Amino acid sequence: MVTLSAVLGVAAIELGMVLIPGPNMIYLVSRSVTQGRRAGLISLAGVACGFLVYLVVATAGVVTIFALVPALYTALKLAGAGYLLWLAFQAVRPGGLSVFTPKALPADRPGKLFTMGLVTNLLNPKIAVLYVSLLPQFVDPARGSVAAQSLVLGLVQIAIAITVNGLIAMSAGSISRFLGDRPGWLKLQRYVMGTALGAMAVRIAADRSRAVVTAAP
Repeated sequence: MVTLSAVLGVAAIELGMVLIPGPNMIYLVSRSVTQGRRAGLISLAGVACGFLVYLVVATAGVVTIFALVPALYTALKLAGAGYLLWLAFQAVRPGGLSVFTPKALPADRPGKLFTMGLVTNLLNPKIAVLYVSLLPQFVDPARGSVAAQSLVLGLVQIAIAITVNGLIAMSAGSISRFLGDRPGWLKLQRYVMGTALGAMAVRIAADRSRAVVTAAP
C-alpha cells in the first residue's frame, strides 16, 4: 500500500523539520529547563496529541477544502512563512536569544502543561504546512486507499517527531549549560537556527503548488 520510498521520503522531511527549532522545540526546551524533565515530557504528551489531531483532520478530508479554495491554502502558507521569518529575526537580531536560552516560565500543573503542549502544536505553522502541503505528495491513489496511506505516513511522521523532541526535552538542561559556558557556540547556534528558519520561510512563501486532495478513498 505505502511504498518504502514514500516512508523514507516522509522520514527525511520530518527529520529535517523537527531539527529546525520552531514553536514546539522552543516551548519544550523552556519547560524542561525551567521546571524539569518530567514537565517537559508531560508537555511533549500534549504535543503528541496535537499531531494526532492534525492526522485525523488530514485523513478525514479537510485538506479538500484547501484544494477547492486555493486562496485559503495560500493564506495559510503565507501566514506560516511570516511566522517563521519572525522567529528567524528573533534569533539573529542583536541581543537575540538561542532556543537553548529559554524564557523563564512559572511552574504549572500537569494538566496545564499538557494543554499548553497541545495548543502550541496546534498553532504551529510548520506542522500545518507539513500536513496540508508536504505529506500529500507521498500518497499515490493508484496504490489503494489514500486515507489509509495518509494515516500510515502520518504515524511515521509522529514517531520521528516525538522521538527527536523527547530526546531534546530530556537533554535540554545539559545542552543549555554547555552552550551557556561557550558564548561563541551559543552565537553560532542562534545564527544557524535563524538562517534555517529564514530559508524555510522563503521556500514556503515561494512555493506555488496547490493543495493535493488525498483523503478521499
